Amino acid sequence: MLIINEKIALKKFLSTNSYSFLLTTFSIAFIVWVIQSVNNLEIVSEDGHSFLVYFYYTLLIFPKIIGKILPAIFFVTLFHTLIKYENNNELKIFWINGVSKIKFYNVILKYTIIFFVIQVFITSFLGPHLQNKAREYIKESTLDFFPSLFQEKKFIDTVEKLTIFIESKNSNNEFNNIYLKDETNEYPRIIFAKKGELLVSTKMRILRLTDGKFININKSGKATSFNFKTTDFNLSKFLTKTTTHTKLQEKKLSMLVMCINFVLIKKETYYNQGINCNNESINEIMSEVYTRVFKPLFLFLLSSIVIFLLSSNIENKNFNLIKGFVFSLGIVSIILSEIFVDYSGKNTSNMLVAILFPLIIFFILYILFYTQVNRANNKT
Repeated sequence: MLIINEKIALKKFLSTNSYSFLLTTFSIAFIVWVIQSVNNLEIVSEDGHSFLVYFYYTLLIFPKIIGKILPAIFFVTLFHTLIKYENNNELKIFWINGVSKIKFYNVILKYTIIFFVIQVFITSFLGPHLQNKAREYIKESTLDFFPSLFQEKKFIDTVEKLTIFIESKNSNNEFNNIYLKDETNEYPRIIFAKKGELLVSTKMRILRLTDGKFININKSGKATSFNFKTTDFNLSKFLTKTTTHTKLQEKKLSMLVMCINFVLIKKETYYNQGINCNNESINEIMSEVYTRVFKPLFLFLLSSIVIFLLSSNIENKNFNLIKGFVFSLGIVSIILSEIFVDYSGKNTSNMLVAILFPLIIFFILYILFYTQVNRANNKT
């Protein structure tokens, strides 16, 4: 049972690190989010969706960014907080109040469990769920910015099964010399018109064409044509080419695990319309499961690496060398965690190695630290 001074000292350390973690995480996540949002501007500029759809879509990818950067930020902030406490001689408060280095390490491990649960929740449930919601929102939305798709003297095929060309346009959504290729039916048809006007309402997008010609191509490849004075071409039926099918990263974890169970254990085919589950796709699915559930195990390895800073102190002339070594080892571990994502999907043996690696190294480091601290205590 910790005495009150020990509790206060430990609580202060954890709250300081948590504040630093939250500030750093949301700052970096915001920067990454802004960059990705700029890259996703094509949803408006090229795919014809409204800014409301764009904002909603980009907002829902924010948790995925946090889940991606969480391990690196966890390591860096914990490293920084320990160095800060050591430089200010604040770690001595723990030792003076009877907090052993082993006890301190155990507190850090409990602290790490919280971050492990948070990351698994984000990568396994929250992130994929919100990404899927964003995809569904895109799929169900209309092309609100059709005017932006009409660009002068350019063939635009952003809209699925429709190619558009106009020679010129004005600010009133009026166009000159229009070419349309409609491929929504079994055989394509081509439309030429001298004039066109875009009529937009809450439910419909109509392109009113004047003085033009329809050219229909039949099964044998022959073309028939007829002229028209005025006709309305319905644009509302066309869909964006933005990817609307659910990606693997957006599938439910239960669905992925079920697929692995059928293909690798039961040796049966898993039939589900929501996932392509077979021997060809199983490697990618295994990598995805590893990323969501087992990759966060590297958090324990990272915390055990950082804790080796306690094996020395600022009065040691080799302390800067130890700091550099610990930081470098942490960065290598983060890189290894990314490498193991691809490695884990090769086969079941690789998957097992990728899962056990951070755990084995963690236990080795724990034993080494425990032995080192006990040896130092016996000398004193």
